[in-house]
Amino acid sequence: MTTPTPNAHKGQSPAEAVRLSSRHLLGIEGMSPLEIRALLDRGNHFADHPTDGNSVALHGKTIVNLFYENSTRTRTSFELAAKRLGGSVLNIAVAGSSVKKGETLLDTATTLNAMHPDILVVRHNCSGAARLLSQHVDAAVINAGDGRHEHPTQALLDALTIQRRIGRIEGLTVAICGDIANSRVARSNIHLLSTLGAKIRLVCPPTLLPADIQHMGVEVYTDMESGIADADIVMMLRLQTERMAGTETPSQREYFNLFGLNQDKLNRAAPRALIMHPGPMNRGVEIDSAIADDVEKSLIHIQVEMGVAARMACLEAISLGAL
Repeated sequence: MTTPTPNAHKGQSPAEAVRLSSRHLLGIEGMSPLEIRALLDRGNHFADHPTDGNSVALHGKTIVNLFYENSTRTRTSFELAAKRLGGSVLNIAVAGSSVKKGETLLDTATTLNAMHPDILVVRHNCSGAARLLSQHVDAAVINAGDGRHEHPTQALLDALTIQRRIGRIEGLTVAICGDIANSRVARSNIHLLSTLGAKIRLVCPPTLLPADIQHMGVEVYTDMESGIADADIVMMLRLQTERMAGTETPSQREYFNLFGLNQDKLNRAAPRALIMHPGPMNRGVEIDSAIADDVEKSLIHIQVEMGVAARMACLEAISLGAL
């Protein structure tokens, strides 16, 4: 593992704005390495210049955040990213909207379409919701997490965090640990990090392993210490009990004993291993507080910071339209 370099890309010429092959950003799967690297380079630029006055890509444009699931980090970072690019933002609180009165997603799409927004950022508890919405609106759609499917901007910010700290992704061993079956973050990170040359391990109980995982080119471990041995990055995931039937895991104490990250387990990883978590964290369930708050090893707060930069890159790219 290379020596950490917090600003590994400083000194390079500024990255140019990115145009994607699709007018929507629905997932990482299917994106080319060139597109991914271009978004990361542009995100790196915005991380170094968060109030870059040269980019007014969203000036005069309206961005709607349509969140059917709560997410403070994702929603607020999209809002801040859009405003930094000169856009107008409308946050729709689903809990107080017509959705609670029985309105379907497509009815909502029709209503929003009549208001002519430029970009819809949608988060939904059903896989495929973002794609369905993209087929019924004129606006460009960004997937901010759909069910167990994907969370593309989270994977991009995670990759940006790693790249800025270590200087590369290719050749790293990344152990993704915890509730893999219910994690859209895991799926997007598997697609992105493996596309850029990282070796991916999944570490979880057999009951939290997706049925189709053998097609994703990863190594699977059901023992935590073996799974994170010599890993460069240990990425912990939240137990998503809201998506479970209640029989997938033992008690929270037993889960932490087997699959929670503490110092003893972390000692099995590479000497300079770094810790990540998409949040929100269940302290004492999937991660020990002392590990989460270790300023030398934990990248968790940096992930939040990189969320704005990565989403600025995505919003700018979507605003420019497809190639």
